[in-house]
Amino acid sequence: MTYTAPLADMRFALREVAGMARVAALPGYEHATEDTVDAVLEEAAKLAGNGLAPLNRDGDKVGAKLENGVVRTAPGFTGIYREFVDGGWNSLPFDPEFGGQGMPWLLAATVQEMWQAANMGFGLVLLLNQGAIDAIHHHGSAEQKAAYLPKMISGEWTGTMNLTEPQAGSDLAQLRTRAVKDGDHYLISGQKIFITYGEHDLTENIVHLVLARTPDAPPGVRGISLFIVPKFLPTADGKPGKRNDLRCVSLEHKLGIHASPTCVMSFGDDGGAVGYLVGEEGRGLSYMFTMMNNARLSVGIQGLAIAERAYQQASAFAKTRVQSKDDGSPQPQPVSIVHHADVRRMLMSMRAQIEAMRALGYYTAAGIDGALRQPDKEAARRTQDRVDLLIPIVKAWFTDLGNEIASTGVQVHGGMGFIEETGAAQHLRDARILPIYEGTNGIQARDLVGRKIAKDGGETMQGLIAEMRATAEEMKSAPGDDLAAIRAGVVAAADALEDATEWVAESVKGALVNALAGSAPFLRLAGTALGGWLLARSAHVAQGKLASRDGDPKFLEAKLVTARFYAEVILPPALAQLGPLKAAGRTVFALAEEQL
Repeated sequence: MTYTAPLADMRFALREVAGMARVAALPGYEHATEDTVDAVLEEAAKLAGNGLAPLNRDGDKVGAKLENGVVRTAPGFTGIYREFVDGGWNSLPFDPEFGGQGMPWLLAATVQEMWQAANMGFGLVLLLNQGAIDAIHHHGSAEQKAAYLPKMISGEWTGTMNLTEPQAGSDLAQLRTRAVKDGDHYLISGQKIFITYGEHDLTENIVHLVLARTPDAPPGVRGISLFIVPKFLPTADGKPGKRNDLRCVSLEHKLGIHASPTCVMSFGDDGGAVGYLVGEEGRGLSYMFTMMNNARLSVGIQGLAIAERAYQQASAFAKTRVQSKDDGSPQPQPVSIVHHADVRRMLMSMRAQIEAMRALGYYTAAGIDGALRQPDKEAARRTQDRVDLLIPIVKAWFTDLGNEIASTGVQVHGGMGFIEETGAAQHLRDARILPIYEGTNGIQARDLVGRKIAKDGGETMQGLIAEMRATAEEMKSAPGDDLAAIRAGVVAAADALEDATEWVAESVKGALVNALAGSAPFLRLAGTALGGWLLARSAHVAQGKLASRDGDPKFLEAKLVTARFYAEVILPPALAQLGPLKAAGRTVFALAEEQL
C-alpha cells in the first residue's frame, strides 16, 4: 500500500485553522504566497508518494547495516537523499543568510508530515538535522554558524543529538562523557547511546552535538556543556578533513524503524575527539532544549503522519476485502467490510482523531512563526508561552494516538493485519518508539503539569479555554443539528478542561505528587479537548463555505460529519479523564514497592 498526501485536508488546516494568510503577512514571510505554498505542497506530495513511499517496505525488511565501521543505509536511500538535497528540500524553513529559503515553520511542518508518513525510517535523518541546525543557529558563535550551517541547511552534511548514555536514560544529570580543554578546542571521551543516524552513508560529513562535562564541572545538570563534534574536521575551505576520534560501535536491534540506524557512539578511543564548545560552559542542557523542543513538535507530527498512513491503508483494505452480508440490506451476498458497522466505527475514529491532530499540530507550528516574527514583543512572548504549553501536548497526545490508530489499522485488517506482508504491522511497530523518544510521554505530562501549568497558575491554558468558549458563542446562531451537537461538545470540553486546569494549578502548589499522578490523564484531556475545539472551528468554516458554495461540497460536508462524530463519540470518554486525574494520587503510591 502506497501513500497519497491528503492535500485537501492539509490545505484546509493550513488556511482555515492555522491561518496561513496571517503567517505569510508576518515580516520576512512575504514570499510565502498562496501560489508558492501550493506549489511546494504539490511537489512535496509527488516526492513523498512516488519517491519515499515505495522505499518504505524494503527499508523495513533490509534495514541499515554496520559493515567495518560504516553504516550502509537501506536500498534506495542514498539516491532519494540526493534528490532531496538537489531539490532544496532540507533548506525550506531556515535562515536565508546561511542558504535557507526562509519559509514559515508552518509550511515546513506540513511538508514534514508527508516525509514521515511516506517513510519514517528515512524521515528521521531530516528531523534530527533540523533540530541540530536550530540549536547551532540559536546558540553557536558566528564562526560556528558560518562553518556548519550552510552545509547542514543544504543537506550536504547532517546533524545529530548525542544526549543519553547507558547509565543515564532520561536522567541527564548522570552523564559521564568528559570534555577536557586543549587549546582552542576540547577533547571529548565517552559513550552515547540511541543516536539516530549517528553514522550513515548519505552525506560526506556528520555533525554531532554532544553533551559532556568538563573536569571541574559541578554535579547535576548545571555541569553539562554542549559541543560540536564533527565526524571529519572541516578544513579552512570548508571541506571534510581529518577523521575525528569517534565511531559507531554497534547498531541497536529494534522493534521498528529498521531503516533508521540507531547507533552506539564511542568518542575518544584514541586520545579524544575534537569538540568545539557551543556558548558557555555549564549551559549545554538549556541549549539542547532548543533542539529538543524543535524535535518534540516534529515527533508529534510523526505521530500524526503514521496515523494517516495507517488510516489510508485500513480504508483501502476495507473497501476491497469482501466478507459477510450487509446487516443493513436484505441481500444475502457478502460485501466489502467497509459496509459493516464496527469497521465504519474504527475508520471514523481514525479519521476524526487524525483531523483533530492535524488542526492542533498546524496551529502550534503557526504559533512558532508568530513568536519568531511578530513585531510586538509582548504579543510574541504570549504566543511563545502558548507554544511552550502546547508542545508537550502535541508530542505526547499525538504519539499516543499514533500508536492507537496504527493498532486500529491492524484490527481493520483482521488476521491479515497480523501478517507482515500486508504492511499494517510495520506502521504499528514504527509508531511504538514515538511515545518514548525526545522525552517519554510521562515526562511530557510532568512538564505540562510541573512546569507549564505551575509557571503561570494555568493562565495560558485558561486563555485557550476562553477561545474555546468564544468559538462556541460564535456557533450559537449557526443553523443545523450538526453544528448544535458540535457546539455542545466544545462547551463540555471547555468546562472539563477548566475544572481540570484549576485543580492541577492548585495541586502543584501543595501536593505536587498528586498532580503528577494525574498528569497523563490531564494531558490526554487537554489534547482531546483542544482538538475538538479546532474541529469545531473547521466545521463552522465548512458550513459557511457550503452556504456560499465556496469549495467542494463533498469535502465540506465530510468536515461537518467528522467534527460531529468527534464531538459525540471521541470527546465524552476523554472528558471522563477528569475523575482519574483527580483520584490517581490517592492510590498510585498506596502499595509498597514489594507489592508491585
